[in-house]
Amino acid sequence: MELDLDAYFDRIGWTGSRAPTADTLRALNRAHVRGIPFENLEPVLVSAPSIDLADIQTKLVRSRRGGYCYEQNTLFAAVLRALGFSVTGLAARVVQGARPGAIRPRTHMTLLVEVPDEPGRYLADVGFGSEGGLLEAVPLVVGTVTVGADGRRHRLVQPERTGPLATWLLQAREVGAPETADWDGQYSFTEEPFEQTDFDVANWHVATNPRSPFSRAVHVQRTFDDRHLRLAGRELTEKFADGRERRVVQVADEELLTVLADDFGIELPEGTKLP
Repeated sequence: MELDLDAYFDRIGWTGSRAPTADTLRALNRAHVRGIPFENLEPVLVSAPSIDLADIQTKLVRSRRGGYCYEQNTLFAAVLRALGFSVTGLAARVVQGARPGAIRPRTHMTLLVEVPDEPGRYLADVGFGSEGGLLEAVPLVVGTVTVGADGRRHRLVQPERTGPLATWLLQAREVGAPETADWDGQYSFTEEPFEQTDFDVANWHVATNPRSPFSRAVHVQRTFDDRHLRLAGRELTEKFADGRERRVVQVADEELLTVLADDFGIELPEGTKLP
């Protein structure tokens, strides 16, 4: 199925260069995160979302909808390949919020991107769905601290052995936090390539397993220039770029579809009932 690049660029408000450069990669990652919301509404409605590119385009590009990592990063990978980047799908273990010593399965899709005619590889990710996630692609270099356009700071470390299967760990530091503040782990991964069939299985597991957090409660997020919105269940949190946080009282069931449409840009059919 042919990718409609013009429709995609209209969706994310992109009018910049289409040249496959590191600057384009970083800026596209940022525009996508700000342009398309993160949401898991199919799983909570007891359905695994399709990660076929045609279906993803219909949902994320041509409709006022969003998606989670398998949808978002499948679309972004297709866009980058069409522009001339080399892209490898990777599977990561989310460590954010994990109990000490807990080993989670590799269920997050992220991307390894190589820029043609420029030395260097980058970690790109438009589907983590967290205010600690990447706003811009970052160089795959140990210890380099990158600062995004909104002040987010990230670095990659290698806590385990080197070599082809060395483990990388993406870490983040809160906006406005002092240089002495701890780094928070986001997810770990190796450079082992994962294929579409691998992500088909992971997508089905994450969407349908009754123990998966994505099948049990609504999780919706949207990143703006100056703030980040998160809806977890019925609790809406608005976090500003300067670190201020305003927590809103529980969203009533009868207000939920309006909040999704007005605050997150997500439109569901009238009468949709979310658990």
